Amino acid sequence: MEVFAVKHKDKTVVDNSRSGGIFTALSDLFLEEGKVYGCILNEKLEAVHIGTSDITVRNKMRGSKYVQSNLGDCFSSVLEDLNNNKKVMFSGTSCQIAGLKCFLQKDYPNLLCVDIVCHGVPSPKVFKSYLESYGTVSSIDFRNKKDFGWRDHVETLTVGDKRLNRKIWANIFYSGNALRPSCYECQYKSTSHPGDITIADYWGIEKVAPEFDDNNGVSLVLINTDKGKKFFDNIKNAIDFKVTNIEDSMQRAFIRAEYRPETREQFWSDFETKSFKYVVQRYGGQTSIIRKCFRKIKSGIKMIIKK
Repeated sequence: MEVFAVKHKDKTVVDNSRSGGIFTALSDLFLEEGKVYGCILNEKLEAVHIGTSDITVRNKMRGSKYVQSNLGDCFSSVLEDLNNNKKVMFSGTSCQIAGLKCFLQKDYPNLLCVDIVCHGVPSPKVFKSYLESYGTVSSIDFRNKKDFGWRDHVETLTVGDKRLNRKIWANIFYSGNALRPSCYECQYKSTSHPGDITIADYWGIEKVAPEFDDNNGVSLVLINTDKGKKFFDNIKNAIDFKVTNIEDSMQRAFIRAEYRPETREQFWSDFETKSFKYVVQRYGGQTSIIRKCFRKIKSGIKMIIKK
């Protein structure tokens, strides 16, 4: 494994990316001669996976979408593209990459798989209720980096002519209550990933490479295969990068799956039987941050006991 801190040389790309712009640098290799598959929000603000050769559509794949995406018929479309000798880049969570590989049943030299380090995926049903609680939402930025910086986690919704800044969905997301049951037993919470290249936010960059740290985003890149190394070498003229090591790059997502909250069953009972306003008041405010702190303390105690 090779590990890098990465920032795109084009500041505009970094500004419009969630981290350092590594997704754009890699996907640029595929737009002219192939297709890029990734997640966008459609006109209904549903997270869906699609394939495209259009740069405008590709740009909609930038940024985090903190909700489970609908893969639709993407796997069949990828297979058709590969059999037609198109170059294909597929980006998604580790379980989506693993699912694609199981579907294809063999490796293709013209396929690059890029998996995204994942905290877990919340339910689209809960997300839909969150949006509906505001009326008609025309857009959402899950992490508004431009106004609040890379490290903060503020979602910005456009409702009519108003822009609303909130941390409600962030709190529900990080509480762990709305995650899929499989996320609590994720098989990919380690430094071993199914993608040729693994990408993430480079948390801790201020210690590893402080010269990269401007609170505008830095990408963590793990090169997992020879194929991944080949494609990464092809983008080095578009990026600034620094070799780091995995020991200095560890995140919780490399260590363990998210714990199943003790409040999860009550959360879903409340979601199904009470108003969403009640759900927000109970699970979307500062109290969920307190719960998060207690879980971290509890996790630390468990690790000490194991040692």
